[in-house]
Amino acid sequence: MTVLFVILAYLAATVFIVGLVAKVWKYATTPAPLKIPQTPAPVTETGVPGRMLSEVAVFKSLFKSNRVLWLAAYLFHIGLLLAVIKHFRFFFAGIAAVPGLSVFTTYEMYAGPIMAIGLLFLLMLRFVVDRHAYISVMSDYFLLLLLVGIAVTGVIAKHFLRVDLVQVKTFVMGIVSFSPQAFPAEPIFIIHFSLVLLLLVYFPFSKLMHAAGLFFSPTRNQVDNPREKRLVTPWAAETPAQVEVVEEAPETI
Repeated sequence: MTVLFVILAYLAATVFIVGLVAKVWKYATTPAPLKIPQTPAPVTETGVPGRMLSEVAVFKSLFKSNRVLWLAAYLFHIGLLLAVIKHFRFFFAGIAAVPGLSVFTTYEMYAGPIMAIGLLFLLMLRFVVDRHAYISVMSDYFLLLLLVGIAVTGVIAKHFLRVDLVQVKTFVMGIVSFSPQAFPAEPIFIIHFSLVLLLLVYFPFSKLMHAAGLFFSPTRNQVDNPREKRLVTPWAAETPAQVEVVEEAPETI
């Protein structure tokens, strides 16, 4: 099992990193031929970072459009953030190696439940709200169920069927340092770790890429100054303008 899961971990990490870099490169190199900022948008370039910060930190647009969906999504993202931070300890010899990380350990017990509640709330909206159910496809349900599985198995491993965290940390640090150690063969950890690997493989090809795509969205990162500054497309800037003169035909009676 150690050999199997070490190989799967390296494969999943490779797919995740290569897929993520490829998608970000595609986003970065895709031209934005139109000036299409979503109003109200900042009219200066210095206002764009502030807008992006409000979207990333508090989901400002979602808050204005749908408060119920915002609450569910925000609960999930807060729980996810706490879960990611608390899992940093498995990648370092000591928590002190990461400045400020010890502050979050006080709230780590709430990460899984908050994440699970937010995900179940989002899943419920897919069924009970007609407009959400209408636009939902199978991949939406699969992704939510996958994340719910990760959150629930994490809560079980943390509060109920407690796993040997020392052995888990030894195994994870062995993967990171390319010196594999014995795999913790506990059922709940096998399920949890397998779901995480599946998420890593699926991430670059799913809607979760909005985490990176948001920063390349023309509706969010453009300045609302079409009158002050003309937007020139990349291909128009590289090609000299050609003006064709057409002689006016004589009028006929």
